Amino acid sequence: MKKPSVLLLEFNELSPTLTDQFIKLGKLPNFAKLKSQSKVFITDAEEETVNLEPWIQWITVHSGLSYEEHGIFNLGDGHKLKAPTLSQILSEHDLLVWLCGSMNIPIAEDINGFVIPDAWNTSATPQPSELSTYWNFIRTNVQEHTNDNVPLSKKDYLMFLKFMMSHGLSISTVVAILKQGIEQKVTGKGRWKKATLLNRIQWDLFKWIYKKHQPNFSTFFLNSTAHYQHAYWRYFAPNSFKVQPTAEELDDYGDAILFGYQEMDDIIGKTFDMVPDDTTIILCTALSQQPCLTYEDQGGKTFYRPHDFKKLFEVIGLKGLASHQSVMSEEFRLYFENKSYADEAEALLKRFTVEGQPLFKVRSEDISLYTGCSIFTPLPNSATISRAGSDKEILFSDVFYEAPQTVRSGMHHPDGMLWVKSPQVSPELADEKLSLRAVAPMVLQLFDIKPQDSMLKNPTL
Repeated sequence: MKKPSVLLLEFNELSPTLTDQFIKLGKLPNFAKLKSQSKVFITDAEEETVNLEPWIQWITVHSGLSYEEHGIFNLGDGHKLKAPTLSQILSEHDLLVWLCGSMNIPIAEDINGFVIPDAWNTSATPQPSELSTYWNFIRTNVQEHTNDNVPLSKKDYLMFLKFMMSHGLSISTVVAILKQGIEQKVTGKGRWKKATLLNRIQWDLFKWIYKKHQPNFSTFFLNSTAHYQHAYWRYFAPNSFKVQPTAEELDDYGDAILFGYQEMDDIIGKTFDMVPDDTTIILCTALSQQPCLTYEDQGGKTFYRPHDFKKLFEVIGLKGLASHQSVMSEEFRLYFENKSYADEAEALLKRFTVEGQPLFKVRSEDISLYTGCSIFTPLPNSATISRAGSDKEILFSDVFYEAPQTVRSGMHHPDGMLWVKSPQVSPELADEKLSLRAVAPMVLQLFDIKPQDSMLKNPTL
């Protein structure tokens, strides 16, 4: 008997409202096709605003547990999850798994299959190890996407190109890369589109492994449209905001969100072309977004990142620093040799100010600190960094830069999308919202596997 095959498209934070709006306008033909063939749910993350973060919600999707139950709050801490995930459960049933970029998901050594960790993961390695060339390159580009000087050498680019040429790089992806480069050089616009080039490259690798090994359960995670919504909602719907964009900004960014959805639509079309008719296709977004109006009275929300972490650490004078990890937006994580060094660094970071405001936000976790620039409003070019107890001042712009197009205008919303197209399921629109905790037991139900005792017992497929 043939084993089931399930492909989970993880399109982070897509909005049910915007998706339906674009479908009605005829802009998303493949979304329209998938929706018409699916059982369609609106999911509820069932969390307070402070706990609405994708790295929390995707743990829920893969474990069936709420934040209160799984306790994983930080991006990069997925490995601390005690409960089994879908990939672990399915591996135990001798099913082949292919995880491609799933956010914050723990990667067990005994997973039966292939794994590309998410781009912010520091605790896991790709499986098999030959995928490390790909992952290291993509991870660096994602973490430094706001930096004009991505820390990669010519050798890194050549190694990556060699890898991709033997792992599915398509002509259409090469053409898209060249087209985007030419557009940016000629017009000086469109730099923001680079994020979707990584989507295309990731799809090429995903398809190559999928076609070669025919996994029973696979995931394909993309974050670019979530990024566009956070950054460009103001330009998509300017009438919702007090801070109005310029005509030039509208010309460059006005279609950015639609562009992101259309790139996702293209992936859905490629999915239809790739998988057999009896494959279950699931679209899940975990949560969604809405306009962010909280910071309008202060000119909108922006954020700052270090030009160079080495220089930043020298300026601060940190001791006992073992390593650091970029997280998202302004955040980064510092790991120390012991708790004493971590406590000393926490006290030190709290002594720095800019224009009378705390420079760093700091959250301690054992021998690590979550930190980042705590300034979210525009600063003058003359702004300086001061440290309590010292007369020395440093020009803020020498250490930090304002990430381009960072006046944030999208924020998280608990509603998400879950569309299930399967031979086992009749297409329909579900009448009531579905707990996000129901996704994992639903997937197990498709494989005729009993859900864990900790999971919901009545998935409604």
